[in-house]
Amino acid sequence: MRPEKKARFVPILLVGFLSSSRKHLDHENPLGLPRKGAPPTLPRAQRGLPTKRKIPKVSKIVAVSSAKGGVGKSTIAANLALSFTRHNLRTGILDTDIFGPSIPTLLNLHDAQPPELTPSNFLVPLQNYGLKSMSMGYLLPAESAPVAWRGLMVMKALQQLLHEVDWSPGLDVLVLDLPPGTGDVQLSIGQQLEVDGAIVVSTPQDIAMKDAVKGVNMFKKMGINVLGMVQNMSVFICPKCGEGTRIFSHAAEEAAGGGVQGKCKEMGIDFLGDVPLDADICRDADRGKPTIVAEEAVGERTRSPYFESIAANVARKIGLQWQ
Repeated sequence: MRPEKKARFVPILLVGFLSSSRKHLDHENPLGLPRKGAPPTLPRAQRGLPTKRKIPKVSKIVAVSSAKGGVGKSTIAANLALSFTRHNLRTGILDTDIFGPSIPTLLNLHDAQPPELTPSNFLVPLQNYGLKSMSMGYLLPAESAPVAWRGLMVMKALQQLLHEVDWSPGLDVLVLDLPPGTGDVQLSIGQQLEVDGAIVVSTPQDIAMKDAVKGVNMFKKMGINVLGMVQNMSVFICPKCGEGTRIFSHAAEEAAGGGVQGKCKEMGIDFLGDVPLDADICRDADRGKPTIVAEEAVGERTRSPYFESIAANVARKIGLQWQ
């Protein structure tokens, strides 16, 4: 058995946040609201949008988004990152979902010890399957512990994950696994980081694609290059008879150019590839051994090519050499 996991990150976060808050606490005006007649003031650094910057020691940044939850975005992101590593690219994955981190489970690190700290108090990424990773899930006292925080605390945690992780000796590419939606986390990343491209994941279902379109438009408004869309759970292949069933779309519509591929044509963006609805892909993810790793272990390449094809398209689009 692994030793009991101890909380490390949350106290660091809270101490920094609370100490800075108490310096400006007015006991007669505890909410910090401007007094009557006094105009509110902002420090100069907070006026306007922040300057975008690179993450130290990271060459390229790719954001994987879905806007809709439950479409398999984290599974796609993990297998995409692992595909990069299998083609000699130094790769990391950063789980930016503060409330529902999935990367610890996907990489079988859900009960690992918390990350160590460098002398400069930067977090040292955990590593498994040749992939470096960082997640809020590594920093909680237990896997079942909820993160019941309001916006300011969430943004403080995000800042630490983005800017206080030591990716030494360096990465060719960092994959950002974004939370569902088009909210604070997505906007903060888009405004603060030089993101080299974004991928939007959707199922062929209309209700999922409607939110995916919102995600595409969000990245466009932020000036982030949309590399394309991935269609997950595109078709279910019966393991007994081999017949394909399009569970989340209407076969006639897809035959006429519908689905995610049709939506890409409509929006003028690239279609990066399909991933089928496959019980083994789901099983691999749940047991913490993503399909790229699971098939590698048994010398099989049945489902891995779906992810590797998408990774190859992405690598070429952001200027990485694909070997």
